[in-house]
Amino acid sequence: MYGCSTTVPVTAKFPEAPEKLMEKCPQLKKIPDEAKLSEIGTTVVENYTTYYECAVKDDAWIEWYQIQKHIFESVK
Repeated sequence: MYGCSTTVPVTAKFPEAPEKLMEKCPQLKKIPDEAKLSEIGTTVVENYTTYYECAVKDDAWIEWYQIQKHIFESVK
């Protein structure tokens, strides 16, 4: 039996992240100049929610990706 042999080194490249996962977080809402206090409070709460949801998602994704890349590169 003969196995496949090559004189050219074969190196696997860690895959790039999908575009969907590389999307930036949405813009936060701006408060109108003539806003009522209740509108300001609602906007602030919505912005905090949007920011922290995005931050948690991005942090988790970045951590997972870096760990997987490190594992992939250390297996050689």
